[in-house]
Amino acid sequence: MTTSFWTGTRVRLRGVEPSDWDTFMRFDQHSGHQRSGEAVLPPRSAEGYRGWAKERSTAKPEEDCFQLAIEAVGGPGQAVGIINTYDADPCAGHFRYGISIGAEHQGQGFATEAAVILMRYMFAERRYHKCEVDIYGYNEASLALHRRLGFTEEGRRREHAFLAGAYHDLVAMGLLADEFAELHSLGGL
Repeated sequence: MTTSFWTGTRVRLRGVEPSDWDTFMRFDQHSGHQRSGEAVLPPRSAEGYRGWAKERSTAKPEEDCFQLAIEAVGGPGQAVGIINTYDADPCAGHFRYGISIGAEHQGQGFATEAAVILMRYMFAERRYHKCEVDIYGYNEASLALHRRLGFTEEGRRREHAFLAGAYHDLVAMGLLADEFAELHSLGGL
């Protein structure tokens, strides 16, 4: 039996489908969910979400920058979150990534497995040397997740972002390919 590189025991990473629009609209209706990634944004119309999902479903990866839906294995095929790479620099050997899991799906191990699958691809298939993330200092769940994944705090931008009526630190974290390999298998053939 052949299995997909993009499927783990809990999640499958797949392209965003046009039908995912309502799931992502529902995620964005949770202000805490929005604030954990960026900031609370003004509401968008259902048509705006439909257009976004349709555009994402046909978008080609720009070099090593891409966005994937996270789906629960054995579930109804509905997205439980989204993961993306950005600022990929193959010459310098580093990339950044972001992950967001819908509030009702958090705490089930989806983020951990999705991040491992994505980093395994970037380190073992695309030859990157380092993964970097920026996390708001108040986002204890994301900080804990990244520490469990093996990330090291590399710096802190004090009072970098204004959210929810106050300034907050932005924590820079990094993970090297060999550090990842010590904790998580790079896989084999």
